[in-house]
Amino acid sequence: MSLLEIIIVIVLIGAVLTLVGSRVLGGADRGKANLGKTQIQTLASKVENYKLDTGRLPAKLEDLSSQPSGVAGWLGPYAKPAEFNDPWGNPVQYRVPGEGRPFDLLSLGADGQPGGESYNADIRYE
Repeated sequence: MSLLEIIIVIVLIGAVLTLVGSRVLGGADRGKANLGKTQIQTLASKVENYKLDTGRLPAKLEDLSSQPSGVAGWLGPYAKPAEFNDPWGNPVQYRVPGEGRPFDLLSLGADGQPGGESYNADIRYE
């Protein structure tokens, strides 16, 4: 084999490794984004369960894990404190009242900033 052939083989191997590496790393981000969507939906159902038991929405997400004072009918805990953070470790935002609905749940995505595209996009309860 000549030096030129060896260089071509090394370049081809590097290209293949780059392609495979980007697919693997990109898959982790997609997985976290899908996990975030599922987590928001699950947390929303826990908020709804709280409302069914107590007759009102929680004032803050922490009311799902420990009974707030003066709330009758609380049958929790409905959630663990770790569930109040999205897959990237940022706190899930909870707003009462929501925009056009009783409450909003929002994850700001991988970048932790409003807006964004792809896995940096906000994840909202729909």
